[in-house]
Amino acid sequence: MVTRVALLGDIHGNDLALEAALNDVVRQRPDVIAITGDLVLNGPRPSAVIGRLRDLESTAGALVIQGNTDIAVADHDYSAAFPWMEEVPAAHRAAAEWAHDSLAADELEWLRRLPAERRLELGDHMVLVCHASPGSQTSGLAVDLDPSLTVERVTRTDARVICCGHTHVADVRELGRKLICNPGSCGYAFDGDPGAAWALLTVDGSEPRAELFRTSYDAQSVADELSERGLPGDVYRAATVRTGRFIR
Repeated sequence: MVTRVALLGDIHGNDLALEAALNDVVRQRPDVIAITGDLVLNGPRPSAVIGRLRDLESTAGALVIQGNTDIAVADHDYSAAFPWMEEVPAAHRAAAEWAHDSLAADELEWLRRLPAERRLELGDHMVLVCHASPGSQTSGLAVDLDPSLTVERVTRTDARVICCGHTHVADVRELGRKLICNPGSCGYAFDGDPGAAWALLTVDGSEPRAELFRTSYDAQSVADELSERGLPGDVYRAATVRTGRFIR
């Protein structure tokens, strides 16, 4: 039996990117859609993103998990969301507070209730959907991470396939018997391509495999919307959305 899982995440309040990616995803007719967290911080339309994802849950059974920035938005727990920062910048706090205030009470409660991980048993293979790495919403699997740290993090799970996000850089690689699939960021990319990133994982009787995709959308209009919002740091957020590179 063949199971196809569409993966996307790190949407960061960019509803236009999410809409564009999902239009392409639907055309692939996947069996499962999984969202790897970081849903609302930074972008101009957090409520629209949540509305679209909740609809996807109810109509398509999508699996949605919580990312570290979702903690910042829902509960203002900045130390939990950004533990690597000695002091969380005022611009981060301003964006989280703005997103929090933009969401209705039921949307915030939905964000709080999201799980940190989900697992799928597909034939002989377990697939883990997490935000950063197994057991962590904040310790990512960057391509240039020290190899010993990478091994330590991926061996925290028995899963054959680890589907993650957090780095905002699309990446598919084999590490021993682990397949790591990071679809990249659907809305706030750091790898030089501003398109909406997503991936398609295929699990069948042979070895699991994953393919990366990029969907074009009007990133300039999202950048303009961010610039007009006028929060501290929005000029850099707009440049990041427009260029697909982390600008600060």
